[in-house]
Amino acid sequence: MAIGYRDTADESTSAGDPLFPWLLRIKNSTEDVFSGRISGEDLDKLLYECISTCKRDARYRNDVRFLKIWFLYLEGCEDFERVFREVEENEICIGHSLLYEWYALFLEVKGLWRRANLVYQTGLSRKAEPFDRLKEAHSLFLQRISKRTKASSLQKVYFQIRGYYATNKVFPGKSNLSTLLNSSRNKVVEIGRRKYQIKGCAGQGGFAQVFKAFIDSNPDEVVALKVQKPPFPWEFHMYRQLDSRIPENQRSSFGLAQRVHVYSDYSILVCDYLSNGTLQDVINSYAVVGGKFMEEVLCMYYTIEMLYMLETLHGVGIIHGDFKPDNLLIRYPPPNLTETGFHEKTGSWSNQGLCLVDWGRGIDLSLFPSTIEFTGDCRTSGFRCTEMKENKPWKFQASGHIRTLCNRAHDAAQHLHGGWKETSTRRYWNVDLWKELFTRLLNRETCGDDTETLRNLRKSMEEYVCSDPKLMNKLNELLAKQRVSLCSS
Repeated sequence: MAIGYRDTADESTSAGDPLFPWLLRIKNSTEDVFSGRISGEDLDKLLYECISTCKRDARYRNDVRFLKIWFLYLEGCEDFERVFREVEENEICIGHSLLYEWYALFLEVKGLWRRANLVYQTGLSRKAEPFDRLKEAHSLFLQRISKRTKASSLQKVYFQIRGYYATNKVFPGKSNLSTLLNSSRNKVVEIGRRKYQIKGCAGQGGFAQVFKAFIDSNPDEVVALKVQKPPFPWEFHMYRQLDSRIPENQRSSFGLAQRVHVYSDYSILVCDYLSNGTLQDVINSYAVVGGKFMEEVLCMYYTIEMLYMLETLHGVGIIHGDFKPDNLLIRYPPPNLTETGFHEKTGSWSNQGLCLVDWGRGIDLSLFPSTIEFTGDCRTSGFRCTEMKENKPWKFQASGHIRTLCNRAHDAAQHLHGGWKETSTRRYWNVDLWKELFTRLLNRETCGDDTETLRNLRKSMEEYVCSDPKLMNKLNELLAKQRVSLCSS
């Protein structure tokens, strides 16, 4: 996801600005990488050419736009320390706090906390501006380290994230790990002194593949291996933030990562494996059978689940960034659910519902000032919020795709020119509840906290479902039928 501060750089379009054509080429190349038209290596070459051409030009020594180009290049470079030394040697933005904030965050994600702290201290000693912002960023960094280690001082910190294993070496044995894993079913691969028996590919995206695997060939110990090239440890950071911020009784709704192995060429994320399909599979199961729509009580139940997730995440300062049906896994409980526990998600209801995974585009708001707003585009067709489409600043709106999920589940509403319009609503649907949902989520004017709005919408729907025992019985029946259908397919 491309994100940026709204006011960090003067985006000059002057014809006399030699850096501007480079910026356009880099922007276009970045979009080509996302779409798969070119590789990340092609983008790295372009970034290197730009840096080599402009690094001695005094006009760009304090230009934040040029600093961003350096950091784009640094993210894809194995020898990131050399790149940063070169930034220092060429005195690129050494008086700007962003140089130290960005590099320290880069090191923090890699688990290099002591070095990240030294970077902050270097910036503070140089009085980098805005100085107050750098001090706040450093203070937040120390708070995060203190929470993770429960240490009273920085000297007591071990500077290692639980389950994070990194090396500067390439993955041993094979140059193309994805090809190796795809080449043979039941192939046993050793990763971090553990042996994983590969049972097949469970999913594939633009930058990663997910494999189902048995630990030590034991079918009772099933995991998902997410293999990514180039290495991308950020997702593991997000999982650990979830561990520390989400209440224990809700934690299983947001995916669990056991460990990550980071090599110079790959990262391998080891996660819990869920085999019941996704919300997209549920939606498709209705669409393929005569173009049917999901029953209202089931659609409402999954809407409650999504509202509950967003309410929880936004309340602890986390944005998922890629909230869509493919990333919502189905969880099934024992049969015969009762009304008891529905509101509080206790008993058998605690194991029922959805599980949100794929945190690679997650945003940890604790790393930013509280007034932060973002610009940029998630580039996920059909799930871009209105603000992204209109190039406006956004924050929690990025997770507002719940309206799109509901649209795919039924045809009760659609978004027309920023407002809500009822279309072919069935006469037996609760129009008022759905209208309230769409109106509130589609017409948010600010980037402020929406936790209370989400909570009120969720409670209204919960009360409606619990108001009639027939609805609870119908929901139980539909969930049981759905389980049989998906788990046998």
